[in-house]
Amino acid sequence: MKTSRLRGILGTLALFAGVSAAACEGRGTPAASASEPAMITVAVPDFSEAVDAPVRARIRERHAAVDALAGDPRSTKLDLSRAYGELGKVLMAAEYRQAAEASFLNARHLDPKSRQWAYYLGHLYRNRGDLAKAAAFFEEALALQPEDVPTRVWLADVYLSQGRPDPAEPLLTRALASDPGFHPNAPMTRVGDPGVRAVLFGLGRVALARKDYAGAVRQFEAVLAADKEAAAVHYPLAMAYRGLGNMEKAEAHVKQRRDGAIVPPDPLMNELGSLVESAAAYERRGTEALTSGDWATAVAQFRKGLALAPDDPALRHRLGTALFQTGDVRGAFEAFEQVVRVSPHYARAHYSLGVLEQASGRSGAALDRFTAAVQSDPDYVEARLALAALMRRSGRAQGAIEHYQHVLRINPRAADAAFGHAMALVSLGRYQEARDRLSEGITSYPDHTGFPHALARLLAAAPDARVRDGQRAMTLMKPLVERQQTLELGETMAMTLAEVGRFDEAAAFQRDVIAESERSARGDLARRMADNLRLYERRQACRTPWREGELP
Repeated sequence: MKTSRLRGILGTLALFAGVSAAACEGRGTPAASASEPAMITVAVPDFSEAVDAPVRARIRERHAAVDALAGDPRSTKLDLSRAYGELGKVLMAAEYRQAAEASFLNARHLDPKSRQWAYYLGHLYRNRGDLAKAAAFFEEALALQPEDVPTRVWLADVYLSQGRPDPAEPLLTRALASDPGFHPNAPMTRVGDPGVRAVLFGLGRVALARKDYAGAVRQFEAVLAADKEAAAVHYPLAMAYRGLGNMEKAEAHVKQRRDGAIVPPDPLMNELGSLVESAAAYERRGTEALTSGDWATAVAQFRKGLALAPDDPALRHRLGTALFQTGDVRGAFEAFEQVVRVSPHYARAHYSLGVLEQASGRSGAALDRFTAAVQSDPDYVEARLALAALMRRSGRAQGAIEHYQHVLRINPRAADAAFGHAMALVSLGRYQEARDRLSEGITSYPDHTGFPHALARLLAAAPDARVRDGQRAMTLMKPLVERQQTLELGETMAMTLAEVGRFDEAAAFQRDVIAESERSARGDLARRMADNLRLYERRQACRTPWREGELP
C-alpha cells in the first residue's frame, strides 16, 4: 500500500488518545500502566484513490468503534483488542496493509492470548517479504493452537522460503497426521482434499530443497494428478525432473508454468474475503461456492461482481460455468458469447462454447470454437484435446495426430493425448504403429485402463495378421474383466476367445452381452453385435476391432 493513501499511519509510535487511561482489564480496572509499551496510532486512510463506497463506510465504522471504546472508561482490554482486530481485518482485506499492521499489533498487545492477531500479522509480514517476522508471528500463533493445519502449512512455507527444510518437514508431516482420516501408510488416498494437496506440495518442496529429486517428483505429481489446474506445481516439478536429468519433462513443465498458489483451506483468511465489496471479492466468494457445488450462490456472487466490473472476461466466464451447473444452458451460452464479443481472444470462453455446441450435436460449430480456442492459446491442452478428438471422429485423423503430438510435447504425462494418438492411428489403418503406441501407454500410464483394453481388442481383431496375438490379448483381458464388467469389455472378451479358437465360449459371451444391452435399452447396439455372434457361430473370428463410429 502506498503511504500517500494514509494520513500519518505509523508515522511515529504514539499513545493512542485515551487508551492507557480508559481501557481496562476488567470493568473499572486500569487497562495499562505507564510502563507498558505505547499503542500505535491508526488513522483513517486517505481515500483519495478510488475505493468502493461500502469499503470506505466499513473502515470508518470500525475506526469509530475503536475511538468509542478507547474513550469509554467501562471498556476492557479484550473489548478494545477485538475492536482493533476487526478494524485490522477490514484494512487488510482492503489492502491498507500498514494500517492493518498497526491495528493487529494493538490487538495483540491488548490480548496476547488470541491466536488470530499473530496469525494475521504472520500473513502481513510474509506478503511484505519480511520472512523473519512472518516466521516469528506464525510460531507464536502455532504455540497458541499447536494442531492448526493452516498455521503449520504457512509456517513451513516461510521456513522453506528461508531455505530451512529441516524445521519445515515435521510441521507438514504433523499436519497430515492431525487429520482424522490420515493413514500413515497411504497419505495419497486423500490427495483430493485441498488441505492434503497443500501439505504434499510443501513436502515436495522439502524434498527438492534436500535434492531428493525422486521424492519431490512423487509428491508434486500426486498433487498434479489430483488437480490439473495446480499451476504452481509445474515450475518446482520441472526443477525436480531437471535434477533427475530428465530434460524433456523438465522443459514440458516449464512451459506450463503459470501464476498460482496451492494453499490449505484457511477460515481466518477466507473471512477477510467477505469484508469488502469489490469485483475481486465477489469473484472469490463465487469461486468458493462453485468449488463446493453451491451453484445458486456462485451465480449470485458472480452477478454482483459483474455489476461492478461488467467487462471482466474471467468473471463472466465463471458466471457462465455456474449457470451451466444450474441447468441454465441458454444462460451459460449467452454468458460465454458475451465474453468473446468483448474479449475475442479469451480462449476459455471459445472452449466452453465448443463444449456446448458439441453437446447439442452441432459438430461443425464446435470444431470452429475449439479451433478459435487453440488459435488464441496454442498451449491450451483441454482445447487441443477436444479439437483433436472431434477431428479424429469426423474423418480427419491425420490432422488430429498433429494436435495430440503438440499436447504431448507440452505435457508428456497427458495420458488422454497418448491414447487419442493411438486411436487416430487405428482410424488411419496404421495398426502396427497403434499397437506399439498402446503397448507404450500401458507402461507409461499404468492407471489408464483404456490402453490395455484397446490393445487387447486390437490384438484380437486387427485386420493386419502381423498385429494379431490372441494369447497376449487374453493375458491383458483376464485382469480387466475380473475388476469390472461392462458391455465393451464383454464384447472384447468374446473377440479374444474367438481369436484363440474358443468359438463356443465366444458365442456364449456375445449372447450374454447382447442380452444385457437389450436389458439396458440399447437395442441398436444389440443389433450391431449380432453380426459378430453369427461369425462365432460359424466358427470365424472377428476382423473389425471397432465398428464405424464406436472407436473410443
